[in-house]
Amino acid sequence: MTRPDVVVTGIGATTPLGGDAASTWEAMLAGRSGVSALEQEWAAQLPVRIAAQLKVDPSERIDRIKLRRLDRSEAAALIAAREAWEDAGLAGAGLDTQRLAVVVGSGIGGATTLLNQDDILEASGPRKVSPHTVPMLMPNGSAAWVGLEFGAEAGVHSPASACATGAESIAWGLDIIRSGRADVVVAGGTESVIHPLPIAGFASMRAMSTRNDEPERASRPFDKGRDGFVLGEGSGIVILERADHAAARKAKVYARLAGAALTSDGYDIVQPDPEGRGIIRAMSGALRDAGISASDVMHVNAHATSTPVGDMAEIHALRKAVGSQPVVTATKSMHGHLLGAAGAVESIATILAVHHDVVPPTINLDDPDDALDLDVAAHQARRLTIPAALNDAFGFGGHNAVLVFTKA
Repeated sequence: MTRPDVVVTGIGATTPLGGDAASTWEAMLAGRSGVSALEQEWAAQLPVRIAAQLKVDPSERIDRIKLRRLDRSEAAALIAAREAWEDAGLAGAGLDTQRLAVVVGSGIGGATTLLNQDDILEASGPRKVSPHTVPMLMPNGSAAWVGLEFGAEAGVHSPASACATGAESIAWGLDIIRSGRADVVVAGGTESVIHPLPIAGFASMRAMSTRNDEPERASRPFDKGRDGFVLGEGSGIVILERADHAAARKAKVYARLAGAALTSDGYDIVQPDPEGRGIIRAMSGALRDAGISASDVMHVNAHATSTPVGDMAEIHALRKAVGSQPVVTATKSMHGHLLGAAGAVESIATILAVHHDVVPPTINLDDPDDALDLDVAAHQARRLTIPAALNDAFGFGGHNAVLVFTKA
């Protein structure tokens, strides 16, 4: 059987750069940072007192009564999904919900609900614990709420593969449509764990930047002065659709999701394989799946978290698998590390780069690492023709996810 083409017909996001996809993209192209000092009282005791918080609070977008039933990560997913659904022109389109699936994952899930409700339990007793606690903290909560929002009946799934989750969710969506299970898939990732415990945990690992006095300059992928990632929060959602189904309803198309690959390192629970072997296999596999060669790839949106080891392992893998011709960017320099949402938000940036033929900049790249031997769009957006682009994402546990987007 011939595999169906799969296209992107809708995008939605809420991030530290903007309350929707359009404002997030505009801020990326302008090279603005969404990182700021944490002003919460609990932050004063922490070694890391900066983060990339949502630009628009969910309370401005979701009814107060409903918001009480949602973890912040679930609220972000619902906001992004509603935007993507509207953007795709599916509102009131009479879509067969038995041919609609959802794949929305989170690396950590409702951790803030769990921690906050435990505080209430300890301070005030069990009767004060919210009756919504379990649906708010369960890992599949975001996917479930999105599925209920649109009445999805072809399956609701919630991968959890750390920081590769958002990209892996989109890869799952591609497989679901190719398998014939659905015509449309709502896919992406979400995360919101800006809370003292996760920050303290990451800080104890020395994984986070401690540039508390320079929040906007703290996330600096590929720079010699990088000292760790900046924690962010947000959600990115895309509408994937079988190409002939989209054409039949005359939907606009941003790009084609041409291929994907998932691998695992089998190396360490935290550290990436320094040779990047799993990453290379994922990149090569995604290109094969897309039916294109490495020379067709003109742009890569890199995972590039701003950690000393991770950035260079990725650069090594990119050089081996793709070559030196792509223009690389690392948008985490602006929106921080969104964990389970990172791969989805960065996929949206990749989709828009292909659609508009422009690469967002990597900010804070003032003193490039000596091992950086690829062309990085530093400081300013770069115009170029982009027939094909990669988005890659990696997570603790050795998860690797690579997506290939091409012009529709």
